[in-house]
Amino acid sequence: MGFEITPACDADYDAVGNLARLYISELAPCSGINNPADRPFLHSDPFANYWGRSGVGRMWPSAWRGFPFLIRDDGNAAGFALVKRVKVEPPTFDMGEFFVTREYRGRGLGRHAATGLFDRFAGLWEVREMPANGPAQAFWRRVIAEYTGGAFVETREQFAAYDSKEFIVQRFRTAGETWNWATV
Repeated sequence: MGFEITPACDADYDAVGNLARLYISELAPCSGINNPADRPFLHSDPFANYWGRSGVGRMWPSAWRGFPFLIRDDGNAAGFALVKRVKVEPPTFDMGEFFVTREYRGRGLGRHAATGLFDRFAGLWEVREMPANGPAQAFWRRVIAEYTGGAFVETREQFAAYDSKEFIVQRFRTAGETWNWATV
């Protein structure tokens, strides 16, 4: 069976929620977010936007659209990716959340999943990491540099859509796209 990344449907929401508990727990030292392992994943969480669910605490701008994915290895849930389209023209995508569980790291699944999504959603891309999350920055710099042949821009900026939090951001375009960040 091997590796696969598949769109997550409504039936996969709880599976992603279980993985998200691990994800948030790993991010806690960088983000200050506390999500105890015994607390159920809430259906009113911000990830619900990726499924287009109503009633979430903070709704996205109307132009945004979510695309949730499950990452599997030999049929086992190995992680998830939550992509959002933040702009229709030019097509612009954001790797909102991305996670591979510890037991599946170091085998190329994350790189394979990320580049597969870059290929699937042609256009401009933004990938953000928290400034305190050095491992995520190293992963994304390596994957994006390999994918683009080094043709990406990295900045440090605050985002109003994320309560003015500061992030490290890589921006690039997928192969075949002719958009230029300087003109957007």
